[in-house]
Amino acid sequence: MSAVDNPLVSTEWLHDHLGDPRLRVLDATWYLPGDPRDPRADFLRARIPGAQFFDLDAVADHTTPLPHMVPTPEAFALAVEQLGISDGDTVVAYHDAEMLSAPRAWWMFRLFGHSHVFVLDGGLSRWMAEGRPVEDGPAEPPVMGRFTPQLDRELIRSLDQVRRALDGGGEQVVDARSAARYLGQLEEPRAGVRAGHMPGALNLPAQSLFGPDGLMLPEAELARAFANAGVEPDQPIVTSCGSGVSACSLNLALARLGHWRTAVYDGSWTEWGSRPDTPVVTGP
Repeated sequence: MSAVDNPLVSTEWLHDHLGDPRLRVLDATWYLPGDPRDPRADFLRARIPGAQFFDLDAVADHTTPLPHMVPTPEAFALAVEQLGISDGDTVVAYHDAEMLSAPRAWWMFRLFGHSHVFVLDGGLSRWMAEGRPVEDGPAEPPVMGRFTPQLDRELIRSLDQVRRALDGGGEQVVDARSAARYLGQLEEPRAGVRAGHMPGALNLPAQSLFGPDGLMLPEAELARAFANAGVEPDQPIVTSCGSGVSACSLNLALARLGHWRTAVYDGSWTEWGSRPDTPVVTGP
């Protein structure tokens, strides 16, 4: 399977390829702050056979107070090598929650030059609902991989770059948070972060791109969702959310529509909404 075809794989495809020696499966489950669930504990209770746990909070830049910011290329390479991943491997990431976290792992691999990476459509919930095999307990330690990172700077944006985009810099900024958070009707889950959104940012909630079964919507429905949000997929796009996780679901959907070169604002609303020098608006 080529990355130019589809960023998703089905449960059937993954089941049929579990024995492939160059396949690497990652559980990238993650929860919002304040959620009592523990993704590592969930991983030990049930996971796809052979999966390793990809910790979004650990594979991150620990020199900043912002959550799970992108690490250095060297740190990312070491982390995935310890998960047994090498340059020629096919990586499939999944999550086991309504929090859409696997696309973040997918985007990070692409950011560091690994294009043969996919997201499991429907996640672990669909896998288990279909009666497919799972395992529990500690994962078997993998053989150390060899990963060569190649940072693609076109896939990531900084605060200053987003400022310029909002000031007419030629890129659409699309917020993947819920409408209530975008409008400032709900408090943010992180202390010290204001409610509202960036002036000029569009809103397309990531959850709206998936059906009740957890599967991503068909392409025609995805295209309609972007159009209804005022987003022009053929034009440059920067996605944002609370902390750079659910934003990646927009990038995943855009890739499914053939638009692979969309960027993520890594600091997202946690950075923007916590600063005294960034404008915040509420309402439509």
